Amino acid sequence: MSSESWPPQLKDWVARCLGQMTETNKVEASEEMKKVIAEAYSAGTLWTTDWAVIQLQSLLPKPVLNINLKRKTTESSPVSKKAKKTANKQAARTSSDSFSDQLALNRRAERFQREHEIEKSKVTRNHFPKSLHHTAHLFNDRTSSRSGSPLGIPDDPEADPNVMDWDRHTIVGTSQAIFKDYLRLTSEPKPETIRPYSVLQKTLQELKQRWRAKHPYPWVCSQFKSLRQDLTVQRIKNDFTVQVYEIHARMALESNDMVEYNQCQATLKTLYDLGIPGKVEEFTAYRILMLLHGRNRSELNLFVGQLTPNQKKDPAVSHALAVSRAIAMGNYHLLFDLYLDAPNMSAYIMDHFIDRERARALLIITKAYKTIPLAYLNNKLGFDDLDAARQFLVDHSIAFFVDPQQPDNLKNIDCKPAMAKLTQVLEEKYRKVSIRGAI
Repeated sequence: MSSESWPPQLKDWVARCLGQMTETNKVEASEEMKKVIAEAYSAGTLWTTDWAVIQLQSLLPKPVLNINLKRKTTESSPVSKKAKKTANKQAARTSSDSFSDQLALNRRAERFQREHEIEKSKVTRNHFPKSLHHTAHLFNDRTSSRSGSPLGIPDDPEADPNVMDWDRHTIVGTSQAIFKDYLRLTSEPKPETIRPYSVLQKTLQELKQRWRAKHPYPWVCSQFKSLRQDLTVQRIKNDFTVQVYEIHARMALESNDMVEYNQCQATLKTLYDLGIPGKVEEFTAYRILMLLHGRNRSELNLFVGQLTPNQKKDPAVSHALAVSRAIAMGNYHLLFDLYLDAPNMSAYIMDHFIDRERARALLIITKAYKTIPLAYLNNKLGFDDLDAARQFLVDHSIAFFVDPQQPDNLKNIDCKPAMAKLTQVLEEKYRKVSIRGAI
C-alpha cells in the first residue's frame, strides 16, 4: 500500500502523529498508527474516515497519580550524594538522547508534510476526478526504495544528498502542443514545454492515426519518446501509461527497432508489477521469446516457473512455451509450424532467431541425407518462397547444388559439403547472441 494513494487528510494526520512522538512512546505509537491505517485500508474507509478526530491512545497524556506516589516514596528514603550525582548524569544523557530523537522525528514529519503538499497541489491543478486517485500511480522510485515500513513512512531521518529529490522537481505541464520532437533533458524541465495529461491523451490518438496513415517510423518514434518523457517527468503511472508503452513496443517490433522495444518492455514489466492492468499475457509471451533469442535458459526457467496456470493457458503464452519446448527437443517440424502460426507480434521476435534454428535444423537434415530438394527445405523450414530458401543458403555459404543450372523448384542440395560448412557457420555466426537495446 503506497502512501501516494492516501487521502490528504490521512497524510496530515500521519504528519501530526510523527511530530508528537517521543523516545518513550515512539515504538508503541508507530505500531498503533500502522494498525489503525491497516484496519481502515482493509475496511475500505481510508477516504471516508474523519482523520482529524482520530486520537492514538499511546499519545495521550499519562496519569500523574503514579508520579506523586513515586515522589513520596523517593522523598521518604534517604539517598547518598554519590547516588544523586549518578542519577543527574543519567537524566541529562536521557534528555539529550530524547532531544536528538525528537529532532529526527520532526524532520521526518516535515519531509512527509512537504511531500504531501506537493501531491495535494498537483492534484488540485490537474483537477483529476476522485476515481483517478486509485489508478493514477506516480513515479516515486526513490521514496519507495528508502521506505522501510509497509505504510511508506521513511525510516531514515535524513535523505541521501547524492540522490536527486524528484518530489521537488515534479511539475504539471501547461503546453497545448499536440506534437513535440524528442529532446534529451539536460536541465530541469519547464512546465511550458511539458504537455499535461489531457493533451497527452489527444497526442496518442493522433499518433495512432498517423501510424495507420503510414507516416515514417522515425518521426512516429520521436513523438512517442517525447510522449513517454512527458509522462515520466510528471510521474504519471496509470493504465494510459501502460497503453503508451504497449503501442510503442508493437510499433518498434514491426519496424525492427529492438532498442526501443527493449526499453518499452523493461518499463512495462515495472508497471505490471505495480498491478496496473494491460496486455500482460501478450508481453509475457514476448518476454519468453526474447529469452529464447538470447539463449538465456536459466532466466527463462526462472521466469516460466513464476507463471500461474491461468497465464500458461493464454494462447500467446502457450504458443511461446511450445516454441521453447520445440527448440529444447530439436523438433524443427513443430518449431516452423509454430513460426508460421504465431499470434500477435510474436513472429517479429522469432524473426531474430529463426535463421539460427534453420541452420541447426539443416545441419540435422544434411547428416541424414546425401541430397535434399530445395523445395523440401522451403516447405519444412518455413520460408516464404523458393527464392528466400535459396538466398538463405547463399548467405550462409552452403549453396552447394548437384544441379545448379536447374530452376529453383528442381534444384537439389549436395549435403556432404553443406554439412561441413554448416558446422563452421554455426560456430562463427551464432555462437554469440547480440541483442540491441537489451536492459
